[in-house]
Amino acid sequence: MKQVLIATNNKGKAKDFEALFNPLGVTVMTLNDLEETIDVEETGTTFEENAILKAEEVSKLLGVIVIADDSGLEVDALDGAPGVYSARYAGLEKNDDANIDKVLEGLTGVSDEERTARFRCVLAVAGPEMETVTFSGSCEGSILHDRRGTNGFGYDPIFYTPIKERAMAELSAIEKGEISHRGAALAQLKEHLPKLMESFGASR
Repeated sequence: MKQVLIATNNKGKAKDFEALFNPLGVTVMTLNDLEETIDVEETGTTFEENAILKAEEVSKLLGVIVIADDSGLEVDALDGAPGVYSARYAGLEKNDDANIDKVLEGLTGVSDEERTARFRCVLAVAGPEMETVTFSGSCEGSILHDRRGTNGFGYDPIFYTPIKERAMAELSAIEKGEISHRGAALAQLKEHLPKLMESFGASR
């Protein structure tokens, strides 16, 4: 596999995939690299449903092997929100700062001990004439009271990871890949690549 299409327009996600795939000699393409505009409506109620929906729909449209992910933040004190609505928690315009503000407002007065949260990610791999497979990963942490760091994207500035003792946005791309939910899911994907390569070959 020399090239992989990631079903996303999110440049932040693309960087995460590039950091993990480029060392393997695999070129990462996203929906931003295509001439046509593809926007799959995420109607699933779980991360897995949305990942499969995106991977299969884009693969069907383009006739190629596609990796799609659905990921988000689950905050225990907010009953698991924002969950599958993480990207559009504060509105359909998908504004990272507005989403962060809404989470922080929802946690006003909540103690440090009760601010537990996790990032979750599900990857789906779909292609012509091959069975769709999924891989999942998570990263446990807690929600800070204020933003920290300038790296990453999404909720990274308010997500504290005890393993690194820093906010996710204070980590380098390599450090984030070592502990992130997407990194964990991609590690599973790489572990199964030999078997998947057989499917890739059969689907061509």
